[in-house]
Amino acid sequence: MITTILLTMILCFVFWGCCYLSTGGDEKNSKAYATYPDEVQAYVGNDPRLKKQIEKANLLVSPNPIRTFLANTILFLAVLFLLGIFVRMDSFAVNLLRLSVMGQGLNLFDYLVIDLLWWRNTKRIRFTGTENQPELYRDPQKHMVSFVKGIVMFFLVALADGVLLTLF
Repeated sequence: MITTILLTMILCFVFWGCCYLSTGGDEKNSKAYATYPDEVQAYVGNDPRLKKQIEKANLLVSPNPIRTFLANTILFLAVLFLLGIFVRMDSFAVNLLRLSVMGQGLNLFDYLVIDLLWWRNTKRIRFTGTENQPELYRDPQKHMVSFVKGIVMFFLVALADGVLLTLF
């Protein structure tokens, strides 16, 4: 189980690094436009320069939630399967437990540390003109919805990968 916890910590660190590297400046931040609170999206929609940048990237249309869920599920099926190879056992229940710890651990880390502590408080994710308006970024609703979706997704991933790791 120590290896599972260590792999989960590494996974969380790598995930936070990806989040950090994909933010910073309007161009990078605009790629995650749909994940911003409605107040921020309204501000961006009313700023001609920012709106043009979002339109250029064709991001004003909300992404299809089913497609996003499936894409994330496939991504994490692969990631947790590869990590699961290092902690696999012959028992499905043990594999399911270990993969659940990794997936739900990452989901909880994403929600508590990345979304509620870092993302809502760092200026790195703020669009130009909103640097001194932290209240625009405080609404946790979209983060909570993502967290709940993550619970379901990581359970399904642990279930599927648990079966695969047990069979092979």
